[in-house]
Amino acid sequence: MKIRQYDIYMANLSPAKGTEAGKTRPVVVIQTNLLNEGHTSTIICPISTNVKLEIDILRAHLTNKETEIPSDILVDQLRAIDNRRLLNKIGTLTKDQQLKLRQNIKIVLDL
Repeated sequence: MKIRQYDIYMANLSPAKGTEAGKTRPVVVIQTNLLNEGHTSTIICPISTNVKLEIDILRAHLTNKETEIPSDILVDQLRAIDNRRLLNKIGTLTKDQQLKLRQNIKIVLDL
């Protein structure tokens, strides 16, 4: 499987602890492609259909025209997962979505 930055995969995030996003859900790869060749883990952000429009910094919103169901990328939940958790590729972020995600990651990580 060729993992690329900004690709969306279904991933098995269970078991989860506390407030971590769990279960099988979409995730977006945020790790640079420099590490995606041959690296055994990948840095991702989970995606949720529990949309909260009032939380603009911690989430990057995906609208109906971009996905079948309105969704949020959980920017504050970024983490590394073993590549074996990635099940199948289901899409790729648009350029506008990539820009919004990068902006929010910079805010959340104070970069």
